[in-house]
Amino acid sequence: MDRSARTRAVAEARADDGPKASGDPGAGRPTGAERRRDAAGTRRRLLDAARDLFAEHGYEGAKVRDIAERAGVNQALLFRYFGSKQGLLTEVVARGGLEQIRATPPEELFETALRSMLTRDAGGTEDRSLEVYLRSLGRGEETAGALRELGEKYQSALASLSGAEDAALRADLAMAWLLGIGILRTVVAREPLASADPEAVCRLVLGTLDGLWDAPGA
Repeated sequence: MDRSARTRAVAEARADDGPKASGDPGAGRPTGAERRRDAAGTRRRLLDAARDLFAEHGYEGAKVRDIAERAGVNQALLFRYFGSKQGLLTEVVARGGLEQIRATPPEELFETALRSMLTRDAGGTEDRSLEVYLRSLGRGEETAGALRELGEKYQSALASLSGAEDAALRADLAMAWLLGIGILRTVVAREPLASADPEAVCRLVLGTLDGLWDAPGA
């Protein structure tokens, strides 16, 4: 969407934002609290839609119009709330992966990330940040900042589990395993991993991973 078209779309969205007044100039107008609730709901739907489409198609494959359509809003609202598609990706990553890192103790982080990739929450609110990462990584500078930060935060948290001098290397090896599992299960859909029982995968992976943090260095 070029700048002039985007400007027109934003103007139309503003004109359509909220009930029209009738008679009394104040009649039918949403209150400040109602507008804030509407805005929060719109942002949440856009983030949910973007999370799913980025996870399914990657950053380049997910189109702005499709994100807006899935969220049930005018695409001009996407630009109003997030500024750009890149800004939307940054918030998706922050809400998912970065929030997961902040809220999860380092010793539980790998298992939490692995389980989020292997299972689906029936409520539809599962964290799909690793899928977004897998499908969007290496797709150009537009995605680099948000995804690089996510990778660095994971590495830092996992490295804290080892007192070895090569703790960062061990963290990268753990991340490589995690992302490799994601690629084969989610992107390539390679059997038998694609349909393997999540508990069986976790048992095998976590039982082996424990030794990585305490293994003697080179």
